[in-house]
Amino acid sequence: MNSRRILLLSISLCVIHAGTLDSFAAQDKGVRLIVRGDDIGSCHAANVACIRAYKEGIMTSVELMVPCAWFPEAVRMLNENPGLDVGVHVVLTSEWDGVKWRPLTSAPSLTDPDGYFYPAIWRRKGATAGTALREADWKIDEIEREVRAQIELAKRKVPHVSHLSFHMGCSGWDPRVKELCAGLAEEYNLYIPPSAGTLRRAGGFGNARTTAERTRRFIEMLEGLKPGTYLFVEHPGLDTPEMRAIRHTGYEDVATDRQAVTQVFTSDKVKETIKKLGVELISYADLNNSQKQ
Repeated sequence: MNSRRILLLSISLCVIHAGTLDSFAAQDKGVRLIVRGDDIGSCHAANVACIRAYKEGIMTSVELMVPCAWFPEAVRMLNENPGLDVGVHVVLTSEWDGVKWRPLTSAPSLTDPDGYFYPAIWRRKGATAGTALREADWKIDEIEREVRAQIELAKRKVPHVSHLSFHMGCSGWDPRVKELCAGLAEEYNLYIPPSAGTLRRAGGFGNARTTAERTRRFIEMLEGLKPGTYLFVEHPGLDTPEMRAIRHTGYEDVATDRQAVTQVFTSDKVKETIKKLGVELISYADLNNSQKQ
């Protein structure tokens, strides 16, 4: 794909997205909130938690990891719940110590000596050389083939996918990769959610650890929102033996951390607060559809 054409596509996408969000703001002075859950497909516990966070809670969009072992189960669950907005969560890294992911395509420049994706884009603090994609002799054509393969498999298995998102920031680390992803989004008619502008990030949990503290912090965040369109991103999970085995150095409490996310997303107190405040829960698909009207 011609690099000049990709750059123009990238710029046009940004202009369209900004216009879409400005349109949202002009139509209504209320609060809109996208509640996004990442990493369905990564493990069974994440699959169950994400569907629960949608069916019993407030989650409106979910990000699907195609190269992961539990992708087939996630596909079945997502097709059983067509009202849940789905994004292709492009994967070019494999961060956990005890479970690893490989590319769908032959991509030796994107993998470590064992054939797995590198653990990170940027080398983690204290990590050894050879553990970050950015430092490898990566090839843009291999990235294009792999991203295409992930998009095409997701679209074939879950026809209602609406957008692209990028695991561990795997699109913004190099201008060539960013332009490539913008061009592929246009080609496959998938929306790339804006990372800045009038789509504002809602505050996170801060240093709150327990479910009660996080629920309180989330409610306080909701109560403090001014009119506009907001995004809240987290990772639903369950405190199960499977998820307790998923970890890496510096993040060992994955199971309890992500169980708390699920509990906040399904909290009756949170749902009551959203109703009381009149917060409108929307999805990325709603933003994309508004630009077509």
